[in-house]
Amino acid sequence: MPAPADFAFDPWDPAFLADPYPAYAELRARGRVHYYEPTNQWLVPHHADVSALLRDRRLGRTYQHRFTHEEFGRTAPPPEQEPFHTLNDHGMLDLEPPDHTRIRRLVSKAFTPRTVERLKPYVRGLADELASALADAGGGDLLKDVAEPLPVAVIAEMLGIPESDRAPLRPWSADICGMYELNPSEETAAKAVRASVEFSDYLRDLIAARRKEPGEDLVSGLIAAHDEGDRLTEQEMISTCVLLLNAGHEATVNSTVNGWYALFRNPAQLELLRADHTLIPCAVEELMRYDTPLQLFERWVLDEIEIAGTTIPRGAEIAMLFGSANHDPTVFENPSALDLTRQENPHISFSAGIHYCIGAPLARIELAASMGALLERAPTLRPAAEPARKPNFVIRGLDGLAVEVG
Repeated sequence: MPAPADFAFDPWDPAFLADPYPAYAELRARGRVHYYEPTNQWLVPHHADVSALLRDRRLGRTYQHRFTHEEFGRTAPPPEQEPFHTLNDHGMLDLEPPDHTRIRRLVSKAFTPRTVERLKPYVRGLADELASALADAGGGDLLKDVAEPLPVAVIAEMLGIPESDRAPLRPWSADICGMYELNPSEETAAKAVRASVEFSDYLRDLIAARRKEPGEDLVSGLIAAHDEGDRLTEQEMISTCVLLLNAGHEATVNSTVNGWYALFRNPAQLELLRADHTLIPCAVEELMRYDTPLQLFERWVLDEIEIAGTTIPRGAEIAMLFGSANHDPTVFENPSALDLTRQENPHISFSAGIHYCIGAPLARIELAASMGALLERAPTLRPAAEPARKPNFVIRGLDGLAVEVG
């Protein structure tokens, strides 16, 4: 079922990256599943299918718990990429039961609702401080001045990473996350490998220090976490910390700038929000739906499945289009409209099933805190220039967002 010649889906086309949603509408109209030859993936654009597949145990984030690369018809990664894959493959996002179940259960012991709730005053205080500094300066780059520093500081605080050590965290994360884009280049892979080695070495030393002198931080909690004799291995702890940092701020950073850019382009909705701050929780959900920070989520087909009469064989890869699912008109009334009062909003920006984002409650706290602080401290916030979009598809964001205040 090859894609037609005029297929609108092109994740390397700047016009598509600027606004992929019309292409998604075309995909949904053409059918429920489409083979896309450039990435050798099956694209799934409808909300009902994506939601069901996220819960379907015939699919997996990995296949190595059941098959070798050869048995699955896949080629093993190049040996020079081993540090990245060791780091990535031991995190719970890329594991399946029973390892995923065990690690998530142990991480949940340290990452409790009480832990997250305890962070609220810190998050709100930092958000207020960053928004006030932006307002006092008369503006700046919303990405670098507010969107990035807040979640990076919060997750670093949770992990117990000293302030003096935090500068490399965002660059390490960006280089590692480059590997989640479609068909990453050799240069991207080399950067990811280097960042994986450096980040892993840093965390190995931090874990050793916390073993000697435990604190109240998440790393100490992960060391202490055990259940029926199970403990996290050192590699699982390192991979978990990297996952929590990467997943714990990438989506929040991009949701913040994508969200404000959307508000600036929908001034009536922004005025509605400025007039009624009680809309903030609804606004957070709607902005995550409207311009989804993670556009695509991949799964391997472990056992043959069928979608709308099309058989997808074992060994294939499915690309679930979150951005398309979040604009499906069978689920969302007038999906192309930004509606901060939308009540029925079953968006899947935090995924679903066993891989539902463990940090979703913290992300919501951070997004609400930064939005509230900016509305209060910078009520006249407005764009100062048209932003450039990052040349990424999977992780959708801006290179910066210049703003003015006053």
